[in-house]
Amino acid sequence: MCIRDSHLTVLSIPNLLAIARLILTPVAMGLILAGQDSQGVRVAATVVFVVAALTDFADGYLARRWQLTSTLGAFLDTVADKILVTGALIALVEVGTVSTWVAFIIIAREIAIMGLRSVAALDSSTVPPSMWGKSKAALQVTAIAFAILRLDIVIGPWRLDQWLMAAAVIVTVVSAGDYFSRFRSVFTTSRAKD
Repeated sequence: MCIRDSHLTVLSIPNLLAIARLILTPVAMGLILAGQDSQGVRVAATVVFVVAALTDFADGYLARRWQLTSTLGAFLDTVADKILVTGALIALVEVGTVSTWVAFIIIAREIAIMGLRSVAALDSSTVPPSMWGKSKAALQVTAIAFAILRLDIVIGPWRLDQWLMAAAVIVTVVSAGDYFSRFRSVFTTSRAKD
């Protein structure tokens, strides 16, 4: 009975959506890398990336609605999110669409917040998502999608996707500051216990 229940947890629709996001990431990366000179391939890459990103919103919603939240589900969801964004950014840096510094800031923030959550877990604390974090996620997905599509829309000195990426970087940095300011006690508590 326990084995069957654990299989049901692993094979729950929210977990399968997170696994699908992991599988779609290298597909999106491959299309980004192949689509430098083809608008059709860039459209396909954008569709794959957006579908993968939408599974993030769907799996969390369904897990809460159907009360299928689990440690495995939380792990898969977090890892799949980070891998999708990181993979897309690496491919976009490779094709010269996104600055290395932009990718570094976004990826470093994700690693730092994962570290914060790990330290909090040692104290049996949790670091719940914030409005800044949710805004960051939505803006990153939007900016990456437009960077993949690379529409020829210029506003002042930059293209539309560059403006969106700059906004994503700003919100990414602000959200990191928000998390660390709200949960700085996690570090002082850990030091006091050592």
